[in-house]
Amino acid sequence: MTEPYCVILTTTGSQEEADRLADLLVTRRLAACVQVFPVSSRYMWKGELHKDPEQILLIKTASSRYREIEAAILENHSYEVPEILRLPIEGGSDRYLDWLSEETA
Repeated sequence: MTEPYCVILTTTGSQEEADRLADLLVTRRLAACVQVFPVSSRYMWKGELHKDPEQILLIKTASSRYREIEAAILENHSYEVPEILRLPIEGGSDRYLDWLSEETA
């Protein structure tokens, strides 16, 4: 069974792109809240090790909005293959989850 809420993770290469994407998701009411944090990422891409500063977005939403968020990220992201991971929320404060539902309805 799919949990009714989830956190979606994605990363961007700049603060500007992270801010733009976060604003888009919240103003379209696809996400109730998007938090943005600087991170240092290490990954293999096309056979080379990369060490890059990135911004990670923690996108809190209703699981039913996942496909819309995935499409919005793919349409508005600069990466060839952006990270898009969905993590289920198995529980939380009733008041917070009620708010999350209201904001993504």
